Amino acid sequence: MEENSDLKYFQRRIQELEDKVDQLRLSRRVLMNLIEKVEKEKNLFTTRLEKENRRLHRNNYKYACWLLKKNRQIVELESKIKGQ
Repeated sequence: MEENSDLKYFQRRIQELEDKVDQLRLSRRVLMNLIEKVEKEKNLFTTRLEKENRRLHRNNYKYACWLLKKNRQIVELESKIKGQ
């Protein structure tokens, strides 16, 4: 009789462990999907930031060139005024 109860106990225990393994597999899939989603979002965000950074660098370069041009004009005008 005791062998029968041991057998039932172990069968139940095996079933519980199999259920836990199934739950862990599902959890792993969910986590892997979340990681994949986060990685994609991170890559998109990084790409967007890099594009924005390039745009800002271009704008800074244009502004620096404009300032240099205006500075030259000021120097030329000051030179003309002093020359008169």
